[in-house]
Amino acid sequence: MSSPKPRILCVDDNEDTSMMLGLMLTRAGYEVASAYNVAETLTLARAEDFDLYLLDHRLPDGTGMELCHQLRELAPQTPIVFFSGSAMESERQRGLEAGAQACLIKPNDLVKLVATVGQFVGGAGVQVH
Repeated sequence: MSSPKPRILCVDDNEDTSMMLGLMLTRAGYEVASAYNVAETLTLARAEDFDLYLLDHRLPDGTGMELCHQLRELAPQTPIVFFSGSAMESERQRGLEAGAQACLIKPNDLVKLVATVGQFVGGAGVQVH
């Protein structure tokens, strides 16, 4: 019997980005759910278990930093990775201080995303290049 696929909640308010990330991570062997704002993310996080949260910094109803703090309260051990267009080092440092395990820059770090996710939830399948 095979173990279930690791579950990732991808949080990004841009539907195209969310769809692209979902397809890429699904192809890599993960099960992916999407949320587009803070409220939807918290509803899903309270109702379901996820193995990793993938967050953007800017959301329509709050910030990824605020969301990271709230997710830490709900799921203190679940890895959080920021994947955001914010390239400022201070923003990345604040993400780590908020409880994230990694901060990647979109789109530059797209090729690193699957490998980074695999570091925290185990490699699920194929590598995407």
